[in-house]
Amino acid sequence: MKAAEPLRIIVSGGGTGGHIFPAISIANAIKAAHPEAEIKFVGALGRMEMQRVPQAGYEIVGLPICGLNRKNWLKNFSVIWKILKSQRMAKRIIRDFKPQVVVGVGGYASGPTLKEAAKMGIPTLLQEQNSYAGVTNKLLAKKAKRICVAYDGMERFFPADKIVKTGNPVRQNLLEANIDKTEAVKSFGLDPKKRTVLIIGGSLGARTMNESVLQHIEDIRSNPDVQFILQTGKYYSEAVQEALAKEDEVENLKVMDFIANMDQAYAAADLVVSRAGASSISELCLLQKPCILVPSPNVAEDHQTKNAMALSTKGAAILVRDAEAQNQLVPLAIKTVLDTKQLQQLGENAGKLAYHNSAQTIAEEVFKLAGIATK
Repeated sequence: MKAAEPLRIIVSGGGTGGHIFPAISIANAIKAAHPEAEIKFVGALGRMEMQRVPQAGYEIVGLPICGLNRKNWLKNFSVIWKILKSQRMAKRIIRDFKPQVVVGVGGYASGPTLKEAAKMGIPTLLQEQNSYAGVTNKLLAKKAKRICVAYDGMERFFPADKIVKTGNPVRQNLLEANIDKTEAVKSFGLDPKKRTVLIIGGSLGARTMNESVLQHIEDIRSNPDVQFILQTGKYYSEAVQEALAKEDEVENLKVMDFIANMDQAYAAADLVVSRAGASSISELCLLQKPCILVPSPNVAEDHQTKNAMALSTKGAAILVRDAEAQNQLVPLAIKTVLDTKQLQQLGENAGKLAYHNSAQTIAEEVFKLAGIATK
């Protein structure tokens, strides 16, 4: 690579915040080391990345790709056509942009983009966030030059000589925030003297979390020393509000459809109840937050359960199965948040599993593949 030639990188993938936030963090780390670098994102039309990436200041191109319909295979004729069209588009994007490296973070768009890049002889880097690799990444790994992972034992899925253990990049504002806990609690209109439980269902919300709270309103009301913040997700917000309208007011329950300032929410929380997506787990470990993890059953290869078990077996989280959550979750959260010793142990053990500077470490691997040094 000539010194005068600008560094050009394609970052592909998305679908959920768990893919998008790491992608943006990696791009930011690349720009921090090489401000002149040109970065283009390739996402899936209609998915969350088409909004979030431009908001972060990067250009994105959308492919018409979507997932296979596993319930009605007759509907997959159009899906196959979209996959083929996406491959043609990805090839044209790569040919026009001429990247030195293509990075895949998971999600529909990463498949055709990395496949075409590898066919064209361009080095590819996979970022596998989960403890159980998905089908697409296992296929892409055969041609990938580097595979960045967050868990031990990933040689079960990938060639050992390609693996670099980097951890998962997280949202920078969470790490850079220096927020006073008392002020954070007050910002939600709650009492700083009470223990606070934060319940979040991921960027799209979670029905199980919401129903667990609704079925235990009396438990919440009868424990005034504990207060709850519930993020319902915008999709479920109306139904939750309608259910709560039939109840007497619950003063120690704050319900929000979406929490924009997650740094404040984490700072306010003594205990976090969360799905077990890889990015969420990485954030909780870095922040040393005691947590109860409720893995989503609606994900490929049940990888969230495997993510949660990687923590729970080391005393870094409490695992509650989705099917058991409606009965167990709220009573367990109340018991846990009032146990100071258990909270301390969970937080300390989570911190031991944290990886710092993951985005910068992955950026270093990108630079190596591009044949350049960090400035």
